[in-house]
Amino acid sequence: MVPATAEQAGGFVSGQLSDLPAVTYHGRDAGPHFTSAICLAKEPDSGVPNLSFRRSMQVSDTELRVRLGGTHDLTRYQKKAEERGEALEAALLLCCPPEIFLSACASLPYEASELVMAAQIKGEKIPMRRCETIDLEVPASADIVDEGRCLPHIKRPEGPFGEFMGNYVEVGDNHVLEITHVSYRPDAVLHGLVCGSPEDLRQLEAVTAARVYRHVAAQVPGVIDVCCCPNRMISIVKIRKAYEGHVQHVFLSALESYLDYNKVVIVVDENVHIYDLDDVMWVYLTLGRADTRAMILNDIPGFYRDPKKDHWGRLCIDATMPWRREAEFARKSIPGQDDINLADWLTQEG
Repeated sequence: MVPATAEQAGGFVSGQLSDLPAVTYHGRDAGPHFTSAICLAKEPDSGVPNLSFRRSMQVSDTELRVRLGGTHDLTRYQKKAEERGEALEAALLLCCPPEIFLSACASLPYEASELVMAAQIKGEKIPMRRCETIDLEVPASADIVDEGRCLPHIKRPEGPFGEFMGNYVEVGDNHVLEITHVSYRPDAVLHGLVCGSPEDLRQLEAVTAARVYRHVAAQVPGVIDVCCCPNRMISIVKIRKAYEGHVQHVFLSALESYLDYNKVVIVVDENVHIYDLDDVMWVYLTLGRADTRAMILNDIPGFYRDPKKDHWGRLCIDATMPWRREAEFARKSIPGQDDINLADWLTQEG
């Protein structure tokens, strides 16, 4: 809970970062972080607003150190401002309703606005309020707002931090957000997100799968569904195989769809449970050879946060049935098993 201890105006309290909970999530974390902070900033030329999640280390009442991903839209905004010798104005939203949260998860084209998407999810216009110290409007529904400026040509150490893959990201020089104002509703509740938890992974899984599906289905016929395991950087594509070489076309398109995350691409037939990795690996290992149905692509850059190239290279696995030999690999079944109701065969005593 956030205490209501400072000047109040328009339903919001003006305070400072030290008013907010300071949560250190993991044993080796360098300090407290905001893990669910949604950053709102405007594209410097067009003024289109962008929403994105930003890990932010709390340093003092006037400074956060913020991780900007190398391939993200916000990084391009910051670079444009920096080339002009300007700070990029930004606001961190720390507790938002579902339509804002879900829109920040989305991967939209550079010129698109996540706030427009939020309005479409909600079914009505998003009420906005002006910031106190920067030239931005933020959703009025956000309970906590940290206003600031991403300083040009300045980076300072941030980390270690326990990230979504399950291990620590070591110390790195990251951008500095100079905090100019903090406001919150009286008794607001800070939303803390445990990185790598189901709450974190489900949103990343959904947006990654949607991006891969949209790209592959537009280029290759027969795509039925896509599942992603983001903390393992695996994409599993279910297809209705129509020709010899179909799987290889899916490989090429899926690898192109999201260069950061698709370290492994697995293609399966339409009868496979793609959300069950055991089932996926069962069909790969029982429907044919392990060596000729796997393809390793060497020395291809991977995840953007990878200075030691640990995520370089790609693995593509064909877990489909051999072409025109499908009848040989029919799954065994027990007649009538789907009609059995266990309640008919169990008795209750007492």
